[in-house]
Amino acid sequence: MKKKGVSYAKWGYIFILPFFLAYLVFAFVPQVMTIYNSFFMNYREGLTQVGPKFIGFQNYVALFTPDANGTIDILKYAGNTMVLWLLGAVPQILIALLLAIFFTSYRLNIKGQQFFKTVIYMPNLIMASAFSMLFFTLFSNVGPVNQFIQAMGWSDVPIDFFARTVTVRGLISLMNFLMWFGNTTILLMAGIMGIDQSLFEAANIDGANSVQTFFKVTLPLLTPILVYTVITAMIGGLQMFDVPQVLTNGAGTPDRTSTTLVMFLNNYLGGSKNYGMAGAISVIIFIITGILSLIVYRSLTKKD
Repeated sequence: MKKKGVSYAKWGYIFILPFFLAYLVFAFVPQVMTIYNSFFMNYREGLTQVGPKFIGFQNYVALFTPDANGTIDILKYAGNTMVLWLLGAVPQILIALLLAIFFTSYRLNIKGQQFFKTVIYMPNLIMASAFSMLFFTLFSNVGPVNQFIQAMGWSDVPIDFFARTVTVRGLISLMNFLMWFGNTTILLMAGIMGIDQSLFEAANIDGANSVQTFFKVTLPLLTPILVYTVITAMIGGLQMFDVPQVLTNGAGTPDRTSTTLVMFLNNYLGGSKNYGMAGAISVIIFIITGILSLIVYRSLTKKD
C-alpha cells in the first residue's frame, strides 16, 4: 500500500494566496481601471459631470501637445522629476554604500553598531510633510538660516531661497537624501553581512588591499541588493510628491521647475476631477518606470 504523503507545495500556495488576492483587488484591478479610464473624457466642470465619453488616445495627444509658449508640460515635469531624483539618489546610494562598508568591516570592528544603525535610520521615521515644514521654516525669509547669514554680515537682505531654482531643487534633494539614506544603508549592510566571510579572508591571504577586495569580492556579490535599492529608489523618485508639494505649497516654484509628474497628476485629481487625463498621466508614469527599471537592471547585472 502507498503511504499518503504531505503536499508541501499545496500548503505553500495556500499561504501565499492572501497576498495575491490582496494584490488582485487593491492593485491589479485599479491598474486596469486606470488604463481603461485613460481612454475616456471624464471630468467635472463646476457641479456638472462631463462624460464619461470614449475619446480614444485624445488624452495622450493632449498631454504631448505644446502650449502657447511651445512647452510640453509632461516632458518638462518628467525632466524636473529626474533631476530631483538624481540629485537626491546618487549621493544617497554612494554614501549609504560607504557607510555600509565602514560599519561591516571586520578589520575596523566598529563598536556600537546597533546604536549607529538606529541613529542613521531615525530620519526615515519622520513624516515627509513634517520634514518639509521644518525646512520651510528654517530657510524662510525670517528663518534661522537667513538670520544667521545676516548676523555674519554675508548679506544685508534676506535671501529668498524659494525664488531660485537651484536652492529649491537643492532643498528637495537634500530632504529626500536625509530621509532615505538610512534605509538604504541598512539594506546594503544586510547584503554585505550575508557574504561568506571566508571570501574576504581568502582575498586578504592573497594580498588584496581594501579597494581590490571591494571591487572584486564585495561589489559583485552585493549586486542583487544594489540593483534592488537603485530600482526602488528610482520608483520612489518618479513618485515624488509630498516633499515638493508641501515645500512649495503645490505651486512648484519657481516657474514650475520643482513640479513633479505626480504633482501634475494631482492637479487633475484635485479641482476638475479629470479622471481621463489623470489616468493617461498614470499610464505614462508606469511606462517610464518600466523602461527605466529595465535599463537599470540590464546595466547593473551580467548574464553570468
